Amino acid sequence: MKLIICISLALLALLVDAKDAAKETVSKHGQLSVKGANLVNKNGEIVQLKGMALYWSQWMPQYWNKDTIDGIHDSCHSNVVRASMAVDDGQGGGYLFDPDTQMQRVETVIEAAIADDLYIIVDWHEEKADTHQAQAVDFFSKISKKYGKHPNILYETFNEPTDQSWSSTLKPYHEAVIKAIRANDPNNIIIVGTAQWSQRVDEPADDPIKGTNIMYTLHFYAGTHKQWLRDLAQGAIDKGLPIFVTEYGTDNVDVVNQVDEEESKLWWAWLDKNNLSYTNWAICDANEASAALIANTPANKVCQADYLTLSGKLVVEQNKK
Repeated sequence: MKLIICISLALLALLVDAKDAAKETVSKHGQLSVKGANLVNKNGEIVQLKGMALYWSQWMPQYWNKDTIDGIHDSCHSNVVRASMAVDDGQGGGYLFDPDTQMQRVETVIEAAIADDLYIIVDWHEEKADTHQAQAVDFFSKISKKYGKHPNILYETFNEPTDQSWSSTLKPYHEAVIKAIRANDPNNIIIVGTAQWSQRVDEPADDPIKGTNIMYTLHFYAGTHKQWLRDLAQGAIDKGLPIFVTEYGTDNVDVVNQVDEEESKLWWAWLDKNNLSYTNWAICDANEASAALIANTPANKVCQADYLTLSGKLVVEQNKK
């Protein structure tokens, strides 16, 4: 009998410790802030956001709607969604070419996320944002003025810089966009992109931006970015840098090779050990190993079991832990 009781208590402890992200939403955690290297909730307790990134807005508009956001919460077991708004895809598509359509898509998913009690990252999704600073300032000024009063909102000011200098180019760009946001929204989290496709978090660790509630982006694809990148990021965390993984994939960076399940598990263990938040790339049905959905998945079936790829299945299980 004692053995049975001990086993039951152990199972109960596992259930208590498990944190299904779908249950860790805005109504529970409220206004987020940064304390040291950690993201914390309204009570100053460390909180972890886990969820999904929408695919480029101009290429997968069928998922930029309320049905998808419902699925991300209910079936993807998420408390955050990343709205990856295309700015300039190099093919004549994105916000720079059709701002009204792109803004409408962003606002649709923001309002759906607020209705579903989710946090949402509004992402300026491009690699050359420093050449479009005026447009980024205007965009984030409009978004922060309209939605900044909601604790659901997080801002990602530059998806993936490439070879730009942190101190002379990226930092001044971020400071300009942050100033525009803070004119309307003094509190919500701002996440800033780092060099080398948002991997070089070591650079801002030595030259951080002054201000409150600022975090720094780390991106990885498990089959390509391995222990060396975890070591680099750990060094930045140890210096007190607050990191948010706004994009990660379970496969190689070219998103066509197979899922690397073993390396993905190493990444998840490291992320959870450091209480880092993360969003998976991506909610789409493209012919890519990182796609969470099988081909022709309708928006009202997003993340339902029969419509998940191998990557999608692994990610959803991780979001439950």
